[in-house]
Amino acid sequence: MLSIIKNVKVNRAEPLDLHEQVAAELRRAIADGEAKPGERLPPAKDLAAVLGVNTNTVLRALRTLRDEGLLEFRRGRGVTVSGTPEQSTIIERARDLVQLARHHGLATDELVALIQSLANT
Repeated sequence: MLSIIKNVKVNRAEPLDLHEQVAAELRRAIADGEAKPGERLPPAKDLAAVLGVNTNTVLRALRTLRDEGLLEFRRGRGVTVSGTPEQSTIIERARDLVQLARHHGLATDELVALIQSLANT
């Protein structure tokens, strides 16, 4: 668990926001197998202390990764790696598809029916 912290770094000179850098580094750690599905991450305050950033910066990064399907938050159990980079990519693409469908006036049930018809071909 602590080995994950050692390999996560931020660069304040980089134009990318700190929370995005933290999220990217954690994504990389998951992709490289440093953090495996089922493994718990250190508390946000510990990550923040090691990285020299505010705890809210780490929490924002963790929420981003949760929304991507890479992390799971459980009360009393902390933050656990729950997905793989591949699953994250699929979730992001699905989210983009839903947004595109809404932009073009397609209802959710119509989108689901379209996906099901494509899956059956």
